[in-house]
Amino acid sequence: MLTADLSAAMELRTPRLLLRPFTPEDAEALFQLRSDERVMAMIGRPRTTSLEDARASIERIRADQAASKAVSWAVQLADDPVMCGTIGLYRPSWEHHQIEVGYLLRPGLWGQGLMGEALRAVVDLAFARYGFHRVEGITDPRNTTSRRLLEKNGFVLEGLFKENYHWNGLFLDSAVYGLLAPARRMGPALGPPPR
Repeated sequence: MLTADLSAAMELRTPRLLLRPFTPEDAEALFQLRSDERVMAMIGRPRTTSLEDARASIERIRADQAASKAVSWAVQLADDPVMCGTIGLYRPSWEHHQIEVGYLLRPGLWGQGLMGEALRAVVDLAFARYGFHRVEGITDPRNTTSRRLLEKNGFVLEGLFKENYHWNGLFLDSAVYGLLAPARRMGPALGPPPR
């Protein structure tokens, strides 16, 4: 079974971004992000309704990280200290060496390739540092922007699940994408299965 310490989020840098641990000062930006209808339109989660909600979310993020249940980053432009997005690795399946990735970005920055930079940095970390074999991305099938992001970064559509998610009185579909770690030896070679 895989074990990894997710509790210490390190800073990650890309050509245009800094991914860093959340701080209490991110509450206002998180509130703006998670209360924006455009950002949350196809995310089956409650919208943030107050600054206090955002502060509580940051505390949950930090608690989950301390318990190695997830690892999350505040995303900021390299030349602007205000958080403009989030990205994280969630719901680790230690037995199966897999974890899920999720992300949000301020609408004014959509279409510039920024989340692709963040996604590549986080996925590389998931494989190289934490040792996961598979990273999964799950999105609403109608979210063509998220689907394109995953596909442009090597994720493969593995299935469309019909009405497997209940949110706000509706049963919603999910598009499940997967990306496998670059080939590496995961133990003794077993050869082909017997016929």
